[in-house]
Amino acid sequence: MEKREQLYEGKAKKVYATDDPELLIVSYKDDATAFNGKKKGTIVGKGVINNKMSNRLMARLEKAGVPTHFVEELNDRETLVKRVQIVPLEVIVRNISTGSFSKRYGFPEGVVFAEPTVEYSYKNDELNDPLICDSHILAMQLTTKEELETIRSYALRVNEILKEFWLSCGVTLVDFKLEFGRLSDGTIILADEISPDTSRLWDAATGRKLDKDRFRQDLGGVEEAYAEIMGRLEAHV
Repeated sequence: MEKREQLYEGKAKKVYATDDPELLIVSYKDDATAFNGKKKGTIVGKGVINNKMSNRLMARLEKAGVPTHFVEELNDRETLVKRVQIVPLEVIVRNISTGSFSKRYGFPEGVVFAEPTVEYSYKNDELNDPLICDSHILAMQLTTKEELETIRSYALRVNEILKEFWLSCGVTLVDFKLEFGRLSDGTIILADEISPDTSRLWDAATGRKLDKDRFRQDLGGVEEAYAEIMGRLEAHV
């Protein structure tokens, strides 16, 4: 597969065209940002870990019936994916209260929900990715009603699969963000990445944070936490 011109560069990845119009190459960077780009830094080795972790988890999800953009891991940092039109929504699934949920509602951190919550943010950097409700999504024609139902169903299924998997690794899946896209025929599939950048992962025994919150909150040991969570994953795939 021939890598051609760069089409896009985001906070954590670059995307390249290939000689197949339906396939792209995603290249993962070590750059780290938080708070909608207000905090910036570097997490050495993050790109390699996020690439490999995302690929392994997406392969697991595919086997469980959740369609994804994953095609083939090309090297440590690059992966071949299906070209999609990204739906401009961040889909956030929460199992335990923390982060913006606790801050927004003055709700204590660490409360385990009776069932997972699902919320949506409108992907718009200029507006700081505001929360958006179902009826506004439909009013703005970001998705159809059927597409939104599919996205919600897939998100909850991903949660079921990954909660069980991470628990087998001694890790609690606290919350995570997903993005979805449309194939050229309109089919909705999971896209973007699943990694310590997009998930909150706590040690099941101690509650120690093994994700990007270590960078956000200046907790230290960021590279070590990413390496540890990757090691746990590789021991169970």
